[in-house]
Amino acid sequence: MRKIVFIADFFKKQVKGGAEICDDVLIEILKNKGYKVATFNSKDFGIKHFDLYLKSGFNFIISNFMLLSEQVKRRLEAVGHRYIIIEHDHKYIINKNPAEFKNFLAPKEKLMNVSFYKAAKKVLCQSDKHKEVLVKNLNLNNAESLGMSLWSDDQLKILRSANISKNTKAFVMKDPNPIKGYHKAEDYCIQNKLDYDLVDKVPYEQFINKLAQYEKFVFFPTSLESFCRVVLEARMLGCKLLTNSLNGCTHEEWFKKYKGNELINFVEATREQVVTTVLSSLFDNEELKDGDITVILNCYRRPYNLKMQIEAIREQSIKPVQIWLWVNHHEDNKDFDFSDLDVDRVFENNFNWKFYGRFAAALLADTEFVAMYDDDTIPGSKWHENCLQTMKTHEGILGSAGVILKGSRYVQHDRCGWPTKNEQITPVDLVGHSWFFKREWLRYLWQEKPVTWDNGEDIQFGFMAKIHGGIQTYCPPHPANDKSMHGSILGNELGIDDKATSTNKAVSHQQFFFERDECVQEGLKKGWQTVRGIKL
Repeated sequence: MRKIVFIADFFKKQVKGGAEICDDVLIEILKNKGYKVATFNSKDFGIKHFDLYLKSGFNFIISNFMLLSEQVKRRLEAVGHRYIIIEHDHKYIINKNPAEFKNFLAPKEKLMNVSFYKAAKKVLCQSDKHKEVLVKNLNLNNAESLGMSLWSDDQLKILRSANISKNTKAFVMKDPNPIKGYHKAEDYCIQNKLDYDLVDKVPYEQFINKLAQYEKFVFFPTSLESFCRVVLEARMLGCKLLTNSLNGCTHEEWFKKYKGNELINFVEATREQVVTTVLSSLFDNEELKDGDITVILNCYRRPYNLKMQIEAIREQSIKPVQIWLWVNHHEDNKDFDFSDLDVDRVFENNFNWKFYGRFAAALLADTEFVAMYDDDTIPGSKWHENCLQTMKTHEGILGSAGVILKGSRYVQHDRCGWPTKNEQITPVDLVGHSWFFKREWLRYLWQEKPVTWDNGEDIQFGFMAKIHGGIQTYCPPHPANDKSMHGSILGNELGIDDKATSTNKAVSHQQFFFERDECVQEGLKKGWQTVRGIKL
């Protein structure tokens, strides 16, 4: 179950403002979708709560946060991928009113909470205009517009059932909040000789039924309204709007297209899109977040590929927490300066541990996943993301070059992955070139001594995990038109040379494949259930 801590200065049961009403609808929808939601008033959420909920796997939605402590803000900033901000007004400006400044651009000395906005995974604004002004002031690249507020089914029912028989009067909302500008609305009515009523704030259903009776709605806010629910409600009820340009909703391209019941239907139809945006902002790639993966590279005779490999891994859409390098001794790498590489650990050996050594290093990883690469393998930028998405539906050992055995000899096989561009997730018997797996599965590789330490680690891992753990091996999709998802994008260019083990003059081609045949047959003897059900 995905878990959320929802933090706000106030909730609907405490204050019935637009932000609180919108938040209340969102929280109820999230709960109905099966999310576990813990709510906290900002002033009550301390460091001890943060530590507890972070450790328990919760992510954080931050709504209005003027009462949130600076200490908690700093802790949240340190784990920016774990929180989003749903911005309801302008808490990045000291007076919260960009309308006081030319072109809505506040002087830098008037800005606040800048680092808190910048560190967030997403800052969700209420409208395009709201986003435009926020980005202009903070120069953010993580802002997105929701483009709509939220109404519950009950609220929409009230709007649909309201009697819209009109009088000839104008409705002026008597809101004590000065930024709502009811004095300006009154002045407008007086100057234009409009017959108007000044209406006090009342419970929602009573307010809607009252507003529905009026021909006109007069509203002149003095601050930029991030969206302004009441303006949209007036339009849903068929009221003529007399207002200024400080309402975010009026800048939306759909605003003039809809009114009355047509607008109510549009608001209802857009609700799921808004919730999806919130959830994808908070959880998109959440299981895939930075810190879940340790990458292990292998260096033997191709040290010149390492910088290109490391650059490709650093540019992954889902980045690893660390990159380790396992170096097997060879004359071709003995003078290479490994300290010049952008890696976190180097295992520099005075012996050639061949294929299994790097898997021994993987036992030291402290992440859920391990991604391992041959020295001729450059992944596309979405390879980690592709693997983690595949894990959601097909949990298993994943790789970029799959083998589906056709007989008891290794040479009898079909290939999958980057060599064939499989469009769908494909079950295979073993994978190579790159591996992606849960660290805990390494125990199966080491559970029994292999036939040989010189060959066949990919085969051994495939059949041992299948026999002892019931773990299948798969090739994630390698679409022909999107190499960013491939586990190897230069396999032919980098892998077919005289330094490949399969073509190594020190080990005959015949010996290499004889050893692999022995590994396959050992697995079959132990009861390996292959994709094609091969028997000895």
